[in-house]
Amino acid sequence: MSEPSDKTRATIGVTSKGKSWGEIVLRFYPDVAPNHVRNFIKLAQTKFYDGTTFHRVIPGFMIQGGDPNSKGQDRSSHGTGGPGHRVKAEFNSKPHKRGVLSMARSNDPDSAGSQFFICVADSNFLDWQYTAFGEIVSGIDVADTIVNAKRDGRDNPLERVEMTITVTE
Repeated sequence: MSEPSDKTRATIGVTSKGKSWGEIVLRFYPDVAPNHVRNFIKLAQTKFYDGTTFHRVIPGFMIQGGDPNSKGQDRSSHGTGGPGHRVKAEFNSKPHKRGVLSMARSNDPDSAGSQFFICVADSNFLDWQYTAFGEIVSGIDVADTIVNAKRDGRDNPLERVEMTITVTE
């Protein structure tokens, strides 16, 4: 694939217990977060995300996924993994509004790797603190279903909510 453009799309197929929950289609912001966009696309194209789960869901806030540890059954390790590399922060003026795709990270601003989140509500307190790098163009209803999944005390859904991601130009 050539450099990502405003026409590049990623489709997250969501399943639970083998049943489809639908798809979330994303468009990217390569103009303000080119390295995050390229990183996400590369991971998706190499099937890194396939079989990972949305391992953290907080109603009224966001859904988070992309941890390779979530492929395993040990729920205590979900949310602690990454791809083995880091992406430097690309904070930008895109607001963390409902439907925005952003990178998760530790306290170190330059620690993003593979974990991402999608805001299900406006979350402007994250602006200039996390790298927004895309947004939902269709399927916000699927994100709303995911965020309302029954969850444990660590906000991890009780049923596995798995994903596959495909990228198209």
